[in-house]
Amino acid sequence: MCRIAAVLIAVSLSFASASAADGPVIKIDSGALSGTSTGTADVYKDIPYAAAPVGALRWEPPALPAGWTGTRDASQYGPICPQPPRPEAAAAAVGANLPQSEDCLSLNVWAPKAAKNAPVMVWIHGGAHRFGSGASPLYDGSAFARDGVVLVTINYRLGILGYFAHPALTAAAKSGEPLGNYGAMDQIAALQWVQRNIAAFGGDPRNVTVFGESAGGASILYLLATPSAKGLFAKAIVESGGGWSAPETLAPKEAEGVTFARNAGLADATVAQLRALPVDKTLTLPVSLGFGPFVDGRLIPETPAQAFASGHAIDVPLLIGSNSFEASLMKSFSIPAANILNRLTPAERAIYGGETTNDEALAEAVFTDFAMGAPAHWTAAQASTGAPSWLYHFSYVPTLMRGRVEGARHGSEIPFVFDTLSTITARFNIQPTPEDSTVETEMHAAWVAFAKTGNPGWTAYTPANDTLMEFDSTSGPKTGFRKTQYDALDKAMLPRLDLHRP
Repeated sequence: MCRIAAVLIAVSLSFASASAADGPVIKIDSGALSGTSTGTADVYKDIPYAAAPVGALRWEPPALPAGWTGTRDASQYGPICPQPPRPEAAAAAVGANLPQSEDCLSLNVWAPKAAKNAPVMVWIHGGAHRFGSGASPLYDGSAFARDGVVLVTINYRLGILGYFAHPALTAAAKSGEPLGNYGAMDQIAALQWVQRNIAAFGGDPRNVTVFGESAGGASILYLLATPSAKGLFAKAIVESGGGWSAPETLAPKEAEGVTFARNAGLADATVAQLRALPVDKTLTLPVSLGFGPFVDGRLIPETPAQAFASGHAIDVPLLIGSNSFEASLMKSFSIPAANILNRLTPAERAIYGGETTNDEALAEAVFTDFAMGAPAHWTAAQASTGAPSWLYHFSYVPTLMRGRVEGARHGSEIPFVFDTLSTITARFNIQPTPEDSTVETEMHAAWVAFAKTGNPGWTAYTPANDTLMEFDSTSGPKTGFRKTQYDALDKAMLPRLDLHRP
């Protein structure tokens, strides 16, 4: 599964083809690239931003990529990072139907033609830190390039290959060297690549907005809590990224790693044995591991909630929000309603009692608030004491889906942000309705405005004004949105997050 030649051969490789010769050519620090042109953009795909993390580089911080001679063909997406199989339709939607390889640390760029000092947006995809890639058709950057923005999408290590700790790896690491959070390290390496190279595409490295959804949004919150990420981006957008994760530290993650290794037949695993495990073993073993960033004490010193509460978070303009039916995740993760409702005190349950008497619907409302809505509201308030923050709520349901879904499901804002809604509706051989297109235009324009100016076009959030923008059939500002529910969840959840650590 691994394209290991780039690691085994330290010398440059030559990439040339007829298709490469036909496209636009640029030079970056690793060599020349030949991409493709559309009506609005020059597009370059499968650009290595780090060396292939295979062999001795598996579970190591990302290394610089090897250079090459000649011109590398950048006209096609490269392999995506290893991940479990998904149903065909779901895999195609998130770009997970492409060949997989550990040699996957690449990115893709859509650049406006003749761009110069254009704003840059770097997208970090979601997928529970286990799935996805930067190659989803929903993440096509053509509309951003059309509107004057250089768009970058990235792959980063996922699952056990991306977030893994083991005592043997800790013992082998150099003093102070980051470990465990390899997917987060990849994201930082990609942003460092952007700083070094994006000017070649006409982008301004001083005006980089990092944005992402779900696991991508959570990753951005962790970037904001990571001191070494400071200076790599000027603004941040978090879409349905949560933010109220309890502290997970290195020791319990090492214990999880020991369990994984034992289940793989390695009771006393050495580093060499771990790195020799077949990739498939990291994808199919029936183990319960929590994937995603954690407090390793080296790269990541504290959780995002701790960083925002203490004033340590990287201070940049922040746009953050969530959707009206994030509870669609309850089905995805098989979460029973009782698991949610059993957390509530009678007083907390009474706050939601006026919304519904149905336990399932009540659990969905609570989940939507405590998993995404309330953390975004709280984070916007914490962030507002420095650089401004903006809060949004996405509740629009496309015409095609009305009557089929309970609200704006987790991730359903993505095609509106990217102006790729027609990619979805084309599957049903229809076009977006005028109302769909209006909301799509509004949301995409807000993200573009934020990238260009640092202001998406509505009132910045403060606890005093408590104002957000709701994107719906009649989009507009809302004041005091779900304040009673969010305040109750603040009181219930924040004491569990160890916000005032020693």
